[in-house]
Amino acid sequence: MTTIVLIRHGETDWNIEGRYQGQADPPLNSRGVLQAQQLAVELRNSDLQIIYTSPLQRAKQTAQILSDELGIPEMDEPRLMEIHQGDWQTRLRTEIETLYPEIFKNWETNPWQITPPGGEHLSEVQTRVTAAIDDILRRDTHQKFGLVTHRIPIALIKVRYQDLDPDIVRSIHLPNTYWEEIAIPSPEDSVSKTK
Repeated sequence: MTTIVLIRHGETDWNIEGRYQGQADPPLNSRGVLQAQQLAVELRNSDLQIIYTSPLQRAKQTAQILSDELGIPEMDEPRLMEIHQGDWQTRLRTEIETLYPEIFKNWETNPWQITPPGGEHLSEVQTRVTAAIDDILRRDTHQKFGLVTHRIPIALIKVRYQDLDPDIVRSIHLPNTYWEEIAIPSPEDSVSKTK
């Protein structure tokens, strides 16, 4: 059995402003740093062995704080980056709603049917995040590892392993430094159950 600890990065000023981040790269704000430090306290007895992180600053800083406090290694995994939101990145939500009213409405209600202009489709994010986790699981079976990432990748991971409705990617509430453990059966566990 392998356990994944899903972790969303700490707060940035853009989170407060309602500014779309995507793969733009704002750092944690002071509250985000404190959130990451508090999270390290919460995870002190979690037996985490390694942290894989999106290389975007807000995730990387969160992971570095956890790594330092817990005394475990952290490793960049670019496939854990947030969805690329194309023309929406760096814009306020209100600005996007004004400039792209129909597309944005569909993004909120039918997220699998549209792509942010100039950005990634959810299926592309799903493919790269799934490949990253599969590669990690092949390397690190029977371990407990953390993934410090972003709202959309976390939602997609939850859809995959918790059999959730794929449309939750736009509605699920995942606040900054949200974390959750997910147990992943090892391939040999499945084999032994069928004997």
